[in-house]
Amino acid sequence: MPLELHMLRFVDRPVTKEEGIEILERDGYRCQYCGLDGMASFENALNLSVDFVMPRARKGKKDPRNLVACCRACNMIKGTKIYRDFDDAKQYVLAQRQVLHEAWEDKKWQPASKSAKAKAAAATAAPEKRKAASASIIGSSPLSIRK
Repeated sequence: MPLELHMLRFVDRPVTKEEGIEILERDGYRCQYCGLDGMASFENALNLSVDFVMPRARKGKKDPRNLVACCRACNMIKGTKIYRDFDDAKQYVLAQRQVLHEAWEDKKWQPASKSAKAKAAAATAAPEKRKAASASIIGSSPLSIRK
């Protein structure tokens, strides 16, 4: 099968460690979409990365104007969609975060369904049933040692 070279596309390489640190320092270790402060805690700092505003998958360039500090949640929400500019992307991300937050709040306050309660009860009883079953199998095995 011949290789068709006109179908290949090259994308910029990911950001190097040095370039990433420059972008994070430029943006004050703060997510440019939601404002998460990477300096507030170690967990927040681990959550930060560098985002291509115009995604590499959509021919976004590795230009500092196209790179921003971003938390992983905002980066996942933004995805590879194409936006007119950074402000459009930010508006989309914040709106989606709000929708997700409201859905989480609704789910958090709903009582567990009967089937969920039954599953939880079965899960707590299951280890004891397994112990009893394994003891009866071991006791009746011809290889078991009896005293």
